[in-house]
Amino acid sequence: MRIHFLMEEIFHLLKLIDVFDKLYRHFGEQFWWPASSPFEVIVGAVLTQNTAWTNVEKAITNLKRRDLLHPEKISRLPLKELEKLVHSSGFYRQKAKRLKSVSQYLEKSCRGDWDRFFSFPSSHLRPELLEINGLGPETVDSILLYAGRKPVFVIDAYTKRLSERLGISQESDYEALRSFFENNLPRDERLFNEFHALIVALAKNYCRTKPACRGCPLKKNCRFAP
Repeated sequence: MRIHFLMEEIFHLLKLIDVFDKLYRHFGEQFWWPASSPFEVIVGAVLTQNTAWTNVEKAITNLKRRDLLHPEKISRLPLKELEKLVHSSGFYRQKAKRLKSVSQYLEKSCRGDWDRFFSFPSSHLRPELLEINGLGPETVDSILLYAGRKPVFVIDAYTKRLSERLGISQESDYEALRSFFENNLPRDERLFNEFHALIVALAKNYCRTKPACRGCPLKKNCRFAP
């Protein structure tokens, strides 16, 4: 039984590494997440829900022009003013409230001392961040991985689509699929970062809702390819 379990783990590891290698050779390094500070990553993670990244960039540019990319400043900013600044990201009223809530939590917790804040383990930070109104697992894990450099694998719609089409895992539940990736790959933040960014690149260029399989680096792996 133990040997069977180990063989299964090795099989999953080799399959995942094969996918990673093919994506990396095709797309190259992604240098993700593009940001100048951990808080900018956090803001981006909140704003990118249900919108294109180009819309998020416009909102972040508005905040930068006003020198507002700090939790203390957003905490004090009137909500209506914040709504106008993040309007381009869509669902701006909800997102402005979430940004205020996250900023107030961070200001109370660390006052911009990111080394101190992220010195706590994911097992401590994740439940606390999930308690903030409007923050779901995907947003929280993006914060932990990209801002905190924690070895947490982000599961989004792209990752679920890839897993289903390649037959990588039958899991559809967020936590189960996250555990699958984390348990079957070396627990390395840099690997998780690059792998997830490459999955996003694949989904945007080839593995769309309606697949564009021609030229896809994973065509031979995919059960959906013609």
